[in-house]
Amino acid sequence: MNRVTTWALTGVAIVALALAAAIRLGGLHAPLPPAALLVLAVICALLLVIRALPLRARRPVVFLLTLIVIVAVVGGLSYFQFVLKPTIVKNAISAAFAPKPTAVAVEAAKVEEWPPQLSAIGSLRAFQGIVVAPQVAGVVSGIKFQSSDDVAVGAELIDLDTSVEQADLANGLAQLKNANVTLERARTLIAGGNTPQSTVDTALAARDSAQATVDRTRAVIAQKTIKAPFAGRLGLRNVDLGQYVGAGANLTTLQQLDPIFVDFSAPEGALAQLAVGQETTLVVDALPGVSFTGKVTAIDARVAAESRNVTVRAEFANPNHKLLPGMFANVTVTTGAPTYVLTVPRTAIVYSLYGDNAFVVVPAKEGGGMVVDRRFVHVGATRGERIAVVDGLKVGDQTVIAGQIKLQQNSPVVIDQGGALPPPAQTPRP
Repeated sequence: MNRVTTWALTGVAIVALALAAAIRLGGLHAPLPPAALLVLAVICALLLVIRALPLRARRPVVFLLTLIVIVAVVGGLSYFQFVLKPTIVKNAISAAFAPKPTAVAVEAAKVEEWPPQLSAIGSLRAFQGIVVAPQVAGVVSGIKFQSSDDVAVGAELIDLDTSVEQADLANGLAQLKNANVTLERARTLIAGGNTPQSTVDTALAARDSAQATVDRTRAVIAQKTIKAPFAGRLGLRNVDLGQYVGAGANLTTLQQLDPIFVDFSAPEGALAQLAVGQETTLVVDALPGVSFTGKVTAIDARVAAESRNVTVRAEFANPNHKLLPGMFANVTVTTGAPTYVLTVPRTAIVYSLYGDNAFVVVPAKEGGGMVVDRRFVHVGATRGERIAVVDGLKVGDQTVIAGQIKLQQNSPVVIDQGGALPPPAQTPRP
């Protein structure tokens, strides 16, 4: 029996050593690590050594080995309880409460070609525009237009009653006829030497006075027929048939709409950039998504002392009469040759009291994945949904354009391949 036990322990030790060597060299795959097999072989060797000792020496050795095993077990349990277990619990809690990656949309910073521009707000103004008003008072006897009619130059608009003036004209014509007859008679008499020259002079003066009276009456009659001084579009009718109107009363308005002007103010510092003939773009709230192109036609000869601004006028073609006087306009003047600038979407910039910044997605230094790096930037001009970055970013930087509200420095992120929401058709003004 003792011999069988000895051979069994020896066989187990040899097999354990062989398996450990095979696993170590990669020739065998087993669920046990090589260290466990080595420990098993050592234990078998120790048992063989103990069996070979005399009985008197065997007892102290067994006692010592038992004590070592007990100390090892107690030490292992203590190490697990006071070292490994707190570490495991701490790591589990940290993993449970660790911030999860935030889904963000990104877009790379890129270089674009932008011409230098000057933006301003202005008001549309008719090429020619007047308030249609009578020069003399009278009663309206005829209205020959409707509100918002397009009329040609010289078109009759309103007639005032001229019955009194017509009677005065008839009387004046009779007086003129009598003055002409008297003048001819005086000239016949002076030719025969039967009257002095003074008689002819008096008759001539009477004839000229009668002619002037007739001309004046005809002028008053003409003033009571109100005509369009130029082609354009009429406004709302402010008068009714039979109404008495005084001199200067507002009957309607007349506007020449093609071409049309826009007047806008620019700071005096922009005078060095502005010049007559520069290309100008115009957009209005009434026609979203539609822009009009014109040119600067005049720059005021003075700077307003109150605001230190100068008024600039640009002219635009308006064949369809979509632009109307008084409209609010956003004006952009191209003031020079295009330049290359680094741009990002406007939503990539986070504005704060301590400086404008942007989040850039970069690889994490530890653990893999992606994190964000906060970059402070200096921004420039804005064009539509993009903004120029003067300093702080470089070409290709993956800037966060949506999802910044939860981000801090080194926050873990995951890129949302769906991207951000599409920009609005028209950028709202602040």
